[in-house]
Amino acid sequence: MTAQIIDGKAFAASVRDKVAGHVARLKSEHGITPGLAVVLVGEDPASQVYVRSKGKMTVEVGMSSFEHKMDAETSENELLELIRNLNNDPAVHGILVQLPLPNHLDEDLVINSIDPAKDVDGFHISNVGLLGTGQKSMVPCTPLGCLMMLRDHHGSLSGMNAVVIGRSNIVGKPMAQLLLGDSCTVTIAHSRTKDLPDVVRGADIVVAAVGRPEMVPGDWIRPGATVIDVGINRIDAPEKGEGKTRLVGDCHFDSCAEVAGAITPVPGGVGPMTIACLLANTVTACSRANGLDEPEGLTA
Repeated sequence: MTAQIIDGKAFAASVRDKVAGHVARLKSEHGITPGLAVVLVGEDPASQVYVRSKGKMTVEVGMSSFEHKMDAETSENELLELIRNLNNDPAVHGILVQLPLPNHLDEDLVINSIDPAKDVDGFHISNVGLLGTGQKSMVPCTPLGCLMMLRDHHGSLSGMNAVVIGRSNIVGKPMAQLLLGDSCTVTIAHSRTKDLPDVVRGADIVVAAVGRPEMVPGDWIRPGATVIDVGINRIDAPEKGEGKTRLVGDCHFDSCAEVAGAITPVPGGVGPMTIACLLANTVTACSRANGLDEPEGLTA
């Protein structure tokens, strides 16, 4: 292996430390405690684990945590009424509705009912538009985490060629916008991109966010390139025993690590940064709501 491992777990811990410092200053200097409200509808096991983790880390950095758990049969009107109340609650600076929602609920309608200033997921159409036009917005957590790690590793990204594999609204598109904002030359590639391997080989930075296990092999990577692997895929692991599985990214780690200059592992790379950036976004939203300077190093 030649690549430097970008330790997302350690970097996320440093981001949470910065958040905790900002929270402490907001409390001591202004008497303000940032508050994050998380709404969970239904009993999806993965979502339940994720919400518990968010709540635990919110409290650990000194913020107020408000958890709202609703039955899977909750009506759209009931959910929208809760969001209206949270929009109007001055103790709540960030609102996150855990996805996916039950099928009878319109996700777009629900997300766009959140006050854009409290939309710490960065999914509201207003925030999407603001990010796309280079204006101040709430930025989706996973792309923000990727950007933080790239800035930390490279310093300036200006002039670098970046390829983002994947065009989702949650990662691919906002990631491209953030890289453009840092003066990269950006290509968004996807399943129908012609000569995809050659496109990827031209990149100084590769962000893989396509959701296909180990899709990107090492011979697609330019020697010395930086690889940010957003994928989290569970595959069979018969070597561990019958019925066992393991997590892999969208890149084939071993072969990519032989060529890349730096790479994020899966697990332990991008994943831990998502919750850390959710906390960072909540502090940013709180600061903006109170007319205070934004926290340095925690925004795009």
